[in-house]
Amino acid sequence: MIHFKHVNKYFAGRPAVEDLSLHIAEGEFTVLIGTSGSGKSTTLKMINRLIDHDSGELTFAGQDISHFKPEALRRRMGYAIQSIGLFPHWTVEQNIATVPQLLKWPAARIRQRVTELMEMLSLDVAEFRHRYPHQLSGGQQQRVGVARALAADPEVLLMDEPFGALDPVTRTTLQQEIARIHTLLGRTIVLVTHDIDEALSLADRIVLMDAGKVVQQGTPQALLNQPVNDFVRQFFGHSDVGIKLLGLDVVASRVRRGELLHGEPIRCDLNLRDAMSVFIYRQVDRLPVIDEAGQPVGVLYFADLVKKTEA
Repeated sequence: MIHFKHVNKYFAGRPAVEDLSLHIAEGEFTVLIGTSGSGKSTTLKMINRLIDHDSGELTFAGQDISHFKPEALRRRMGYAIQSIGLFPHWTVEQNIATVPQLLKWPAARIRQRVTELMEMLSLDVAEFRHRYPHQLSGGQQQRVGVARALAADPEVLLMDEPFGALDPVTRTTLQQEIARIHTLLGRTIVLVTHDIDEALSLADRIVLMDAGKVVQQGTPQALLNQPVNDFVRQFFGHSDVGIKLLGLDVVASRVRRGELLHGEPIRCDLNLRDAMSVFIYRQVDRLPVIDEAGQPVGVLYFADLVKKTEA
């Protein structure tokens, strides 16, 4: 869907992105991560022509990106950023409806779309539809920003450090919402972050950049298990790779099925790193496991986590 081939971008004669070759497949959740000044935000902004590349080939949906008018291109791509940029004198509904109004959708269709998105992003319609940005918390404002980016049903959602200014609890909640939306809608998402855990938990594929170049790209498991050099190994934290790998797997993969155990259960879709935290907090060596419907499926043993992690 989005293809960079030997793309370069310079600022004041210095390379911000150098010889970048990258393919982002349709429906894929790609996360760009790297050191400060690595070129990840510049790469993202070249996709919707907020920044034009200087040389190389950049295509979207099979066409050279320079053939698109920037405004037409951006209407096919939602864009959400850390500062959100909501219009302060517009209501939540008016903010979300920004692009559909530009596209001259019928009023009834716009209202229905606003309702759909508010429900999708857990914003109570009756409570928040007519509120103004200053009446919202930071997390609520960010949800409105994401809803606005999704309003015209874009083919691609671009996100530049969208949760960076939020507290950890709100940040985690919104990460889960974005993962759910990706699963639900199947849209192509490209997200820039400096947060390693965020990248590992959300990405189908991670692109690690440094000094304007791609150092390594692949699945989260590949970058943790098969780093190409010491930079990758140190970036992802060589000493706690085992713990990070646990965060990429779920209880269902390790549960001993058919066994029964009394006590407060955990769900089979909980990631194994969180399950380890439960073990430590409760100071037990076994936990009963239930499925999404609340039915018992088996028992998770702490020893099974430790053996697999050490392996």
